[in-house]
Amino acid sequence: MKTLRLYGAGLLVALLLTLTACVPSTSVPSTRGSGGSGSSPDFTFTLEVKQGSSGTTRLTITPHGGFTGTVSLSLVGAPSGVTLSPTSVNVTGSDPVIVNLTVSVDSGVAPGTYNLQVRFTGGGTTRTAALRLTVTAPDAGTTWTLRTSGGNDLNSATYGKGLLVAVGWDGTILTSPDGVSWTARASGTSNWLLGVAHGNGLFVAVGEGGTILTSRDGVNWTARTLGTGYSLSGVTYGNGLFVAVGEDGTILTSPDGVSWTARASGTSNWLLGVAHGNGLFVAVGDGGAILTSRDGMSWTQRASGTSNWLSGVTYGNGLFVAVGLGGTILTSPNGVSWTARASGTGYSLSGVTYGNGLFMAVGEGAPSSPPPEPETSTSLPRPIARGAG
Repeated sequence: MKTLRLYGAGLLVALLLTLTACVPSTSVPSTRGSGGSGSSPDFTFTLEVKQGSSGTTRLTITPHGGFTGTVSLSLVGAPSGVTLSPTSVNVTGSDPVIVNLTVSVDSGVAPGTYNLQVRFTGGGTTRTAALRLTVTAPDAGTTWTLRTSGGNDLNSATYGKGLLVAVGWDGTILTSPDGVSWTARASGTSNWLLGVAHGNGLFVAVGEGGTILTSRDGVNWTARTLGTGYSLSGVTYGNGLFVAVGEDGTILTSPDGVSWTARASGTSNWLLGVAHGNGLFVAVGDGGAILTSRDGMSWTQRASGTSNWLSGVTYGNGLFVAVGLGGTILTSPNGVSWTARASGTGYSLSGVTYGNGLFMAVGEGAPSSPPPEPETSTSLPRPIARGAG
């Protein structure tokens, strides 16, 4: 327990400040920022806060010598995006005043350790406390931030060669190095693009009517021929093999993204997404369908625990993540047992990927009702409603 005494000018009255940290201290070697005022602090406390979150300590103010008035609080040396609240406390009477002191950290504040000061001013006197603030990145897959693409609805996304690539309606292809700023690319088609993957130095995008596009850099794209009129909704790469899934339980495999072979899925459900991780292929689709395969050739149905359409799936950080209708998010460490997660949105999610320590999900521009069942072999599933991306 630490104590500060603030003496009123000429009054010899004291304001006793007791600061009790409610968060365990953590030592991190890297340092950012400075204390600011250069004066020696009266005591030191620590906080660890994740980006986009806040940390709280308990401040007890005990008046002495009949002191009443306002104690001002300020944060010195803080980078932009780090704030303190409250900034003032009123002390009345003789009873202690207990205040929760909160330090908030915006999502854009860089991870690291910042040596700051909390300044207390009251009774004509100022005292400081050293604050060692450690900012950490949020746990991957648990905290989500909404981003805007400014274009058509997006159906799928992938990561490769330091680049995020998202695809969608009317041949939309977007690329981004950070998941925040996006650039539109020419696809050469107006067909819906429903899936995209990266493997063996190649991006492969698939879509309605058997559309397939390939690109080495994510910027320049070439149309390929699949030899099928079935719409393809998802594609992935693993174990030296591209696997594409789609209409009427369609599963195709290819070693190079050019020549493809049909495989038996054991289902007529429309398969909308597929991923590979930890030696396993996982395909998802309408009615909550989930299929798994070790080699991309023999497939087994799994229980998802939902009847919502699942439109996308990915693997990263030891975890499969599937997304779908109404903001559905499911996670699984093995592709067999699945757990529902809160997404914080009712918007349907169409694609998800992992890269640079983050899961990223994309989707529709307005909440939608369940999509209608396809009526013919050439119709396209509509897991999302047209709107801003």
